[in-house]
Amino acid sequence: MLTEEENNLLCRVEGDAPMGQIMRRHWMPACLSEELPEPDGAPVAVRLLGEDLVAWRGTDGRVGLTDRHCAHRRASLVLARNEENSLRCLYHGWKFNIDGRIVEMPSEPTQSALAQKLKITAYSTHECGGIVWAYLGPRETMPAFEPPAFVPVPDTKVSIVKIQVDCNWAQVLEGNIDSAHSSSLHSSNILPAVVDGTLYNGMTNFRPTTDKAPRILVQSTDYGFKYAAIRRPIKNADTLDYVRMTLFVAPFTALVPPNTQYSPANVNVPVDDTHTMFYFIVWADWPGGGIDQEAYRKRSYAQVGIHLDRHYRKAGNAENNYLQDRQAMKNGDFTGLRGVPNQDIPMWETMGPIADRTREVLGASDIAVGEFRRVMVDAARRFQAGEPAIGTREWARQRGVAYVRQTELRSFEGMLQKGAQWRELDKTAAQLARNSAIAVPLETEN
Repeated sequence: MLTEEENNLLCRVEGDAPMGQIMRRHWMPACLSEELPEPDGAPVAVRLLGEDLVAWRGTDGRVGLTDRHCAHRRASLVLARNEENSLRCLYHGWKFNIDGRIVEMPSEPTQSALAQKLKITAYSTHECGGIVWAYLGPRETMPAFEPPAFVPVPDTKVSIVKIQVDCNWAQVLEGNIDSAHSSSLHSSNILPAVVDGTLYNGMTNFRPTTDKAPRILVQSTDYGFKYAAIRRPIKNADTLDYVRMTLFVAPFTALVPPNTQYSPANVNVPVDDTHTMFYFIVWADWPGGGIDQEAYRKRSYAQVGIHLDRHYRKAGNAENNYLQDRQAMKNGDFTGLRGVPNQDIPMWETMGPIADRTREVLGASDIAVGEFRRVMVDAARRFQAGEPAIGTREWARQRGVAYVRQTELRSFEGMLQKGAQWRELDKTAAQLARNSAIAVPLETEN
């Protein structure tokens, strides 16, 4: 449970809100690269942290991210002509380049000095992993772009589902790091079986456990925190634990335990205080791993033009009970909701635009959720007091800890001998020792 003041610190991102300012010190997704398929193509409306922007691919292929409105009379530049690495407003022909500077003002006298005095907001962008990333913070604090965890090597196979969720970003992220809910909410998609780890067969995941009440252990880290959800396995329960380790990478990323086909990552981008753009990503950097983009979207019931409109808004909502199929429930489906994301989203949205965390009753399965809140409320307060944003190099330097690149990180799932150490398995190098960790106990936990 949080106080109202703490809840606002956690959730509010618009304007000068400290949480939004923390996020502005990180590269964050603005849109998918596929939304800007060609140079001089149609601009795309983007809203980040309560700010209305427009993304566009210039003649030279670079992506601009600028104020959505013309500096003249505030007409929308989503409708602008995209030409010669600039956007030309349709109203009076004012033309803005990728840096937000005015390069033409045909409606003004040639001797006018307005062009030298005015510019619109423009942000730096970088493309990686099928996403256009943007830096919305002060230019003097802009770090060099670093690939996200799901692009450990340039040819990593990445597939992305993108959906707008009509609630605050923290509700979405708390769902991403809540291991216990999968045993209920996703129980028709995740079935118990006698397997050694999570086996994916194309539509269904099979896990080696029937345990719905995992023991949650949390460990603070230099990048946020990690936690283990430890369950009793179906076989060899006297000697083995089934361990699923999730990583929270501050400020808005969760690395979820893998299956035999891919590793999931969730990036939760605040559109504003009460809306979130949810990037549900799966990736693989091993031979034969991964899943085709459209196959993944079809399986998730998240195809644009079928399940989502062109703005990534879903067909299901509270007014139509999220298209829940009650007959399917009578026939054995637990939720009557098709696709894993479409099972999660109603849970997040029906909490309200911003959940009232003063009225919650948390249990033992919510330890990781509580840790997320503690970490991020503390980070917001420290930022207000003048300290660096959590997760940045400056933050690590001030704390006297090593800065961790996301591409060094890995989530984990598998069987471990009872008492085996799981805490060291969050790094790439540690994954190479996973098989020996299963066979030989590592450092015993205190």
